[in-house]
Amino acid sequence: MTAADIDLAAAQRRLVGRVHRTPLLHSRLLDQRADLQLWLKAETFQRSGSFKARGAFNSALAGLEAGDHRGLLAVSSGNHGQAVALAASELGLSATVVMPEDSSPVKLLAVAAYGATVVSAGVTATNREEIAADIARRSRLRMVHPHNDPLVIAGQSTVGVEIADQVASHQMRPSAVLVPVGGGGLLAGVCLALERTLPGVEIVGVEPASGDDAARSLAAGHLVTLGTAPVTAADGARTLHLGSLCWEVVRNRVSRIVTVSDEDIAEAVWWLWTRTKLVVEPTGAMSVAALLAAARGGQNPLVKDGSAVVCILSGGNCLPDQIQELTGFRART
Repeated sequence: MTAADIDLAAAQRRLVGRVHRTPLLHSRLLDQRADLQLWLKAETFQRSGSFKARGAFNSALAGLEAGDHRGLLAVSSGNHGQAVALAASELGLSATVVMPEDSSPVKLLAVAAYGATVVSAGVTATNREEIAADIARRSRLRMVHPHNDPLVIAGQSTVGVEIADQVASHQMRPSAVLVPVGGGGLLAGVCLALERTLPGVEIVGVEPASGDDAARSLAAGHLVTLGTAPVTAADGARTLHLGSLCWEVVRNRVSRIVTVSDEDIAEAVWWLWTRTKLVVEPTGAMSVAALLAAARGGQNPLVKDGSAVVCILSGGNCLPDQIQELTGFRART
């Protein structure tokens, strides 16, 4: 597989009527806090609660177009599993989702609620892909990879297509688009979409400081794999490395990948929940966390010219007690 195998136009066609066109929102209070004009691409309002529905539906529909009616298999920390389970239930297919035992409880329950079989006993972040591959072979299921799949990346690219349409409707051109990074599927898709629709815009990836494999990869010029799964509140970014296909796409298209601490993420989640009234999970808030952390010195050095910036909020699947534990509900100024 290469980047040439990623068909963006076909994904746009397939997803019409299957996923939501999510809003691009603006908050005056966040503008003041971040010291710039900040726009929020709210994938928290997407079906299944995250951008993952785009890639899951595109992959499932493409399989059916090709005459493949096998059940679907996913490996996931939660959001991809929910998306695959939703797509399978809507398209009349079975779904099996392999999830680590320590996955978010709300995500485990949601995957099961969509009708999927959940396999989690003995599953960890390091062995989940091996377990999933074994199940796929034994049960003759079709693997829908969470990121390293041209159909999944093409589906995620529609986030970028919508951003380009929406900023144009606001007569605004952002200087940068910030994208949360786990396995890299969203980042790769947004890169491919924006190089066609907003050429020249800076694309910045954001990942946890404890899981900085993408930043290390970009600095080294080759794919870097972490030795252990990151310990972070951003459970959707506990990957060991970018997908190889994702890396092929992003290595020459992303200008920077920055990291944020869990404290940075907590601040962003608090602002988003309390000031914008948006339910955003820790992984989904990493883009905003990067801007708020950069602005603490009084002027935001993350953005070159201080113009408008778009932050992708990648998901909102979390429980109030998880956010309470993360933020402590302390007033932050």
